[in-house]
Amino acid sequence: MKRNPVLIGLTVVAILLVVFFVSIFTLTGTTKGGFPFVIDEKIAVVNIEGPIKDSRTVIDQLLMFKKDSEVKAIVLRIDSPGGGIGPTQEIYEEVKKIRNKGNKRVFASMGSVAASGGYYIACAAEKIVANPGTITGSIGVIIEFTNVEELMRKIGLKSVLIKSGEFKDVMSPFKTMTDEERTMLQGVIDSVHNQFIEAVTSSRKLKREDVVKIADGRIFSGEQAKELGLIDSFGTLQDTISMAAEYTGIKGEPKVVYPPQKGFSLLDFLFKHLSGRFIDYINNETYRFNYQFVPNR
Repeated sequence: MKRNPVLIGLTVVAILLVVFFVSIFTLTGTTKGGFPFVIDEKIAVVNIEGPIKDSRTVIDQLLMFKKDSEVKAIVLRIDSPGGGIGPTQEIYEEVKKIRNKGNKRVFASMGSVAASGGYYIACAAEKIVANPGTITGSIGVIIEFTNVEELMRKIGLKSVLIKSGEFKDVMSPFKTMTDEERTMLQGVIDSVHNQFIEAVTSSRKLKREDVVKIADGRIFSGEQAKELGLIDSFGTLQDTISMAAEYTGIKGEPKVVYPPQKGFSLLDFLFKHLSGRFIDYINNETYRFNYQFVPNR
């Protein structure tokens, strides 16, 4: 029987296509059930932006990358003025666990601001990279609240309180703080402040007495922070990613991955947009007031 050359050609092409796609599938390991011979070596970036009010999102992202065998290092991109003590310490401790037990290296990249709780978290990283003009430091703790007792008195309102203990209404905005309450709160502040100092001392391998001298809430530029040993080097986010790749032995340009974005929310968009505009307005007004030039008369 005479063979059809067209049919033979189509068969050969089909076989070649099958071999090609099987080879691609095998070499790249595109599915978990495949047989990957080439594994992507990734650098993960976790953003910590704005006031630190909650730790759940950041910790979830850290744990996700901790479990990913292809992620060789995590870069914390910090642009935060600080925030709550609890969530700050939770993120700090999780980063330390990942470094100690997760076989991942963690680096910190500072944006425009990485102060107070933002710097606290950065201390857990292996290396801290900042810009010369980055605002950082602010090693200190603060409690602040508003007392409206005089206002209440003027408008004829009086607070009625029933409490179970002497200090249960401490920081109430409707009463003057007593000396005993102030002493108690100062003890709490001093305790947390000492925890902050210890985190900086141990993580940065500095002398405690040197840290105590600058742990009065003052801020530093990145340039000043480097002189004090609070950061390691100057650089951008990309410089930090390159450092992470070099330290983990990744050859060539590393693949950079970010946490998956959550679904679009119109309410979140409007809130971020309006809050951003308000912050820009305040900053502009502040700079205009502080740097207004007045000629000599």
